[in-house]
Amino acid sequence: MAVLEIVEIPDARLRAVSKPVAQVDDAVRRLIADMTDTMYDAHGIGLAAIQVGVEQRVVVIDLQAEEGEDGKPIRNPQAYVNPEILDVSDELSTYSEGCLSIPEQYAEVVRPARCRVRWLDENGTAHEEELDGLLATCMQHEIDHLNGVLFIDHISRLKRDMVVKKLNKMRKMG
Repeated sequence: MAVLEIVEIPDARLRAVSKPVAQVDDAVRRLIADMTDTMYDAHGIGLAAIQVGVEQRVVVIDLQAEEGEDGKPIRNPQAYVNPEILDVSDELSTYSEGCLSIPEQYAEVVRPARCRVRWLDENGTAHEEELDGLLATCMQHEIDHLNGVLFIDHISRLKRDMVVKKLNKMRKMG
């Protein structure tokens, strides 16, 4: 498969609302495979299609939480086509989030601790599940991307300006 170019801020495509996938076919499965390769190449744990310039409601996630006998993370990528949040918990959690479209920048983001999500897998099979922990945070982050929202939209204007300023400084330094 292919490693795709990741779209970074301030690219306007990151503010687009992605379109639903009409049918999970070979083209969508190729996109999922390319997105998965791209996510691993960039050392990420989640990626939305819009982050590689594709306006479709497709997300890949692999938390890589477990290590194999060789000490390397066990890869278990999951694809989520047309994911939607059905319900969220009142309980909140805070996580230091980063984003492949805002490289090497992190900020504390408060989100619901749990969420119920419905999606199609790479075979077009429907799923519905309650997610919690890091998976719930990651799913909400990626679905935000599909809706044109970035993690920095969840922090104060002052903190957002600091993140953007640090990113621009890093880019200038090369």
